[in-house]
Amino acid sequence: MKRTWLKCSAVPLAVLVSASGATALRAQDQSSSQSSAAPAPAPEKKPTVEQRKENQQDRIASGVKSGQLTTGETANLEKKEAAINQETRADRAANGGKLTAAEKAQVHQQQNQVSKQIYADKHNANTAHFGNNKVGQRRENQQDRMAQGVKSGQLTAEETAKLEKQQQGINKQVAADRKAHGGTLPASEKKQVNREQNQASRNIYRKKHNASTAGNAKPKQ
Repeated sequence: MKRTWLKCSAVPLAVLVSASGATALRAQDQSSSQSSAAPAPAPEKKPTVEQRKENQQDRIASGVKSGQLTTGETANLEKKEAAINQETRADRAANGGKLTAAEKAQVHQQQNQVSKQIYADKHNANTAHFGNNKVGQRRENQQDRMAQGVKSGQLTAEETAKLEKQQQGINKQVAADRKAHGGTLPASEKKQVNREQNQASRNIYRKKHNASTAGNAKPKQ
């Protein structure tokens, strides 16, 4: 009886094993096929006009903070950014608050040119050397405050260009005074520079705390 049962049950058991094995193999093939098919990469989203503007300001702020951008270079870059911003505002005003596709393309082309200029200015031989003295430390402090204002959006491109122009004027005066006195500044010249930096400091504070901010309102693209 025992042998008969084994002989009778052997066929159904083999069939079951074969069927279950085939099912498992089909499931494995399907799983392997699904896993091997890599998902299609999502298309890169083009940055908006406002995002592009913020990115440029962040790069300028980094260059000011590190000393890679001089006051003259920064003033020139911010002047270009201010011109783009003014043009963008005028275009939006003429089109009910929006930019046309052609206008967006134009802005991106202009920002591409400024982007190249930022890179060139940050990687040329001109750097801001502040000097290990009170005059140099005061100058560095002013640049750090402006860099923070640019980064946070408290300073617009227009405001930053004017502030950097003011610092550039002070730096030229200091360089001329040092050249005229064998590389050093007399006490009277140091007092004069300090007074001018006090005025510049008040300007920085006022412009960082007024109603004008960079990127405060973000229009729909």
